[in-house]
Amino acid sequence: MYLNKAFIIGNLTRDPEIRAIPSGIKVCSFSVATNRVWKDKNGQKQESADYHNIVVFGRQAETVAQYMKKGSQVMIEGRMQTRSWDDTATNTKKYRTEIIADRVQFGNSSSGRPSMSSDNTKQDSPKEEELDTIEYPDEQINVEDIPF
Repeated sequence: MYLNKAFIIGNLTRDPEIRAIPSGIKVCSFSVATNRVWKDKNGQKQESADYHNIVVFGRQAETVAQYMKKGSQVMIEGRMQTRSWDDTATNTKKYRTEIIADRVQFGNSSSGRPSMSSDNTKQDSPKEEELDTIEYPDEQINVEDIPF
């Protein structure tokens, strides 16, 4: 049995770039940064960032290019793929590992509101639309009350 599955949640490091391949299918590429925080053996907080190249195809590529921008939070579900090509300028073989996205889920923007539009124009509505929130009960849940 083999499995090639990647899940990442992070922020876009640059605006998405969209193009079309010769068959007419849209392709969107962008990069996502993920952070990791841990304490070293001396108890000092350490932090590092990893950068992931993402490729999205089809209608989903158009949606990403339309609504996402640098700094947008995103969750990517996909598969890892490494491609290679010959660089004629340096006469060497180049490699690039990417996540081919099967699913892209938009996260919150830096303002805490869902990231839905890449333009920064204000709506002409007198008051901002409020987001629905979930109210959780204050009481504790008893595990024995769960029916499964």
